[in-house]
This record gives sequence, structure tokens and C-alpha cells, in this order.
Amino acid sequence: MKEELILEAGKIEKTYWKDLWRYRELFLFLAWRDILVRYKQTAIGVIWALLRPFLSMVIFSIVFGKIAGFSKEGVPYPLVIYAALLPWQFFANTFMDSSTSLIGNAGMISKVYFPRLTIPMSSAVVGLVDLAISFSILLGLMVWYQWMPSVYILLLPLFILAALFLALGAGIWVAALTVRYRDFRIIVPFIVQMGLYVSPVGYPSESVPEKWRLLYSLNPMVGVIDGFRWAILGKATPIYWPGFCLSMVFVLLILWTGIRYFRSTEKTFADII
Repeated sequence: MKEELILEAGKIEKTYWKDLWRYRELFLFLAWRDILVRYKQTAIGVIWALLRPFLSMVIFSIVFGKIAGFSKEGVPYPLVIYAALLPWQFFANTFMDSSTSLIGNAGMISKVYFPRLTIPMSSAVVGLVDLAISFSILLGLMVWYQWMPSVYILLLPLFILAALFLALGAGIWVAALTVRYRDFRIIVPFIVQMGLYVSPVGYPSESVPEKWRLLYSLNPMVGVIDGFRWAILGKATPIYWPGFCLSMVFVLLILWTGIRYFRSTEKTFADII
């Protein structure tokens, strides 16, 4: 009598993480598909990836730099703003794309087995492409303001990795919740909008009173943004290390709990979606 092997997402614990590697071609296919959807046969995709952060920098520089009176001695304020917009927009785009990725691929999930983590993970690739395109504006600003980066710029990939972990962790959490509770598709844009105001994008985190800075760092984007500014602008934007370490702990906590919750609910996706 032949044994019957049933493949269900979330059932084969010992091989699941190996399956992520075995299905790497699917990951690359999904990532490439998303990139083509964003950029193929359209100029606005590339232009928007450049124009959006640039216009945001101009508006923030006027509102916070000129009107509100925030400034950074010795550093052009547009550079202070743009160094924060890079990780914020990368986080926001990746978080929103990954949070709705399961719903967008419902047909595939209901028909065939593969590690479902492949879907939200692949959505992060578009965010990395947008980040690389937006980085060209930063280089242009450095040339315009004759700003020479310090050796700390070599640590920038570590902060990009932290932003990626946070975006994926939060996105995986919400992606799993959205399968069961579709209201999260409405909630996510509100979360991103509110997050922009409670993160030090338009202003330096040093403007927060000292007694509140550790509490403020419970927002993990505070550490990510401060890390970007420090890597790009050097000692002119020092890191508040206790708060930075606290933010990084929360980044890892969100990623770890997000993966655990995703894995605990993954086996029900095909039935619910």
C-alpha cells in the first residue's frame, strides 16, 4: 500500500526553510514581475521614484526648516531631510506592498503549495529598486552642497538591512492579519500617514526633549532614520545610542514575532483567502 504525502503550507516544519531556498526561482519570478509592473513601458514609474522624494524634501525643508525654524548647524537642511526620507519611503512602500501581497496573489495561494513567505519577501525587491533610484538624488544633493561623506557611509548597508527587517516584519504581520481581516487594507495607509509624523523625518530627533528621547525611541523608525543620517552626514548628526539600541531591539522583535505569527496562520491561508 502506497503512502500518501500531502503538502500543506505550515505542516512540514523541518523542510520549510529549505523550501524557501528551493523555491528561489519563484521568488525571483515574483520580484521581477513586480518590477515590470512598476517600470515596464512607463516613464512615470522611474520619474515618480525620483520626483516623489525630491518634492517631499522641498516641502519638508520649507515647512520645518523655514517656517518651523528647525535647523542643523553646519549641515544643509535639505540633506538632513533627504537622508531621512530615503529610509522612510523605503519602509512605507515595502510595508504597504508586502501587507497586501497575499491578497494580490490569492489565486496562486489557493492552487499550489510553496512557502507563503516567498510572496511578501519578494515584494521588498521593488522597494530596494526604488531606494537605489532615489539614492541618485542624494548624490546630486551632495555634489550641489559640496558635502563630502565620512567613512561612516560604509555602514549604510547595515541600516538599509535594519529598514528592510522592520518593513518585512511589519508587512508580514499585517499580510497574515489581512487574510482574515480585510479591514487592514484600509488601516495600513492610516498607519503609514501617522508614522510619518511621529518619526524624525522633517526634524532631527535631537529636537525631542532629552527626558522623552528613550520613550520616543520605542518607535523603531527613529533608530533607522538616525542611523541613515549618521551614516550619510557623519558626526554632524550624532546617534543617541541608548535610543538607537532600543529601536534595533524592537526591529528584531517585530521581525521575529511577525514570522512566528505568519507561520502559525499560514496553513489556513488557502482556506480563507
